[in-house]
Amino acid sequence: MNHPARSTDPSTSHEAANYIVATGVQGDQQAAAASAVRRFPGLTSLELANETGICRYVLARRLPELAETGSVWRGPKKPCPVSGRSACTWWPVARGQNMTLGL
Repeated sequence: MNHPARSTDPSTSHEAANYIVATGVQGDQQAAAASAVRRFPGLTSLELANETGICRYVLARRLPELAETGSVWRGPKKPCPVSGRSACTWWPVARGQNMTLGL
């Protein structure tokens, strides 16, 4: 699992990152985000937040981490009906199909 703070982030962000990794919060959030994508494929993170009640900012942090591990993939952008702006969609990756996906 990657460290969720950038090298340029302040020390407080690194302390928070160490905490969420050590306590398992990051893993729990990733599992919840992956489950949301499996239940509602093709939605934006804001749509996923509205459907599941998961904080939109948690999803915005965890979905890219899941994409790095090949658990989900970032799909094409679409107009988000919630925000009215263009946003990427998120899709599950089936077991055994963790190949590099491209559009």
